[in-house]
Amino acid sequence: MNKEFTPAKDVSLALFDRLESEVRSYVRAFPVLFDRGIGTTLIAADGREYLDFFGGAGALNYGHNNPAFKRALLDYIERDGIVHGLDLATSAKKAFIEAFEQYILKPRGLTYKLQFTGPTGTNAVEAALKLVRQVTGRSNIVSFTNSFHGVSAGALAATGNKEFRNAAGFPLANVTSLPYEGYLGASVDTIDYFEKLLDDPNSGLDKPAAVILEAVQGEGGINAASVEWLQRLRDLTSRHEILMILDDIQAGVGRTGKFFSFEAAGIVPDIITLSKSLSAIGTPMALVLIKPELDVWAPAAHTGTFRGNNYAFVTARAALEAYWSDSKFEDEIARKSAILAEEL
Repeated sequence: MNKEFTPAKDVSLALFDRLESEVRSYVRAFPVLFDRGIGTTLIAADGREYLDFFGGAGALNYGHNNPAFKRALLDYIERDGIVHGLDLATSAKKAFIEAFEQYILKPRGLTYKLQFTGPTGTNAVEAALKLVRQVTGRSNIVSFTNSFHGVSAGALAATGNKEFRNAAGFPLANVTSLPYEGYLGASVDTIDYFEKLLDDPNSGLDKPAAVILEAVQGEGGINAASVEWLQRLRDLTSRHEILMILDDIQAGVGRTGKFFSFEAAGIVPDIITLSKSLSAIGTPMALVLIKPELDVWAPAAHTGTFRGNNYAFVTARAALEAYWSDSKFEDEIARKSAILAEEL
């Protein structure tokens, strides 16, 4: 670590208690004044070091201040690169799109349009929910038990967590919650239940515009859907002309060993939402991947002042080039995963 580091004299959190809203949560679990982050290490203002198992709730898959991204960002800032760009064309944005197509889409045989929403994951989910309702003309959405998709109104309606839902302050509608895999026990295939509801006109289930799901639920307790369950769900939704939104905000970008958490199942969602570690360095960035035929947006039908964070484009491109231009990163994750699986 930096030997010139001087511990802060005042490391009290009293100022936060006095002036910051009671809504804050993580600081209650980690009542420490943090100052720096390097790789997997967090350094407090008093000089103490902590091994960071939290990773920004999935926003720092590559660690803190990864030099591969930091250098690219510092160079961009030094040359006065565009910072805020709305949805204007910039060189940083163009370079990210080119890299995303080259290293992520083409190798996987995927064809998607890119919609930049900003700045957080819940913005991407809101856009996806709006879009599928426009495409299908139907309002109902199916989500799953123990799901988490964000805390803005539309995304919150598709979120299962009781505490988050109660904080809304008004009824959450137009979403039907169905059991995720394993929710009713190992002997019950919950896709059978979903299929029965769709086949029975008297089930009370309004035909949904889409299902929204996480292939690996994070906030809900790390529930991983099986390959077979995901494949059955994709087949069922396709047969009933129901769109599939795969929320890969937390479980994507390498968190399961592949760039997308659903790759092992070989399915192709209609829409994918990404955020968190997509920017690689922790700057806000959210993205919706849309099958071209579903891109029915009218110009400016969904906007956002901070949907053009060019710093995020710079670091996201650098991450794609450093970690996803070949299979070395994935191979190393697989090697370490095998060790964990055997030892634990």
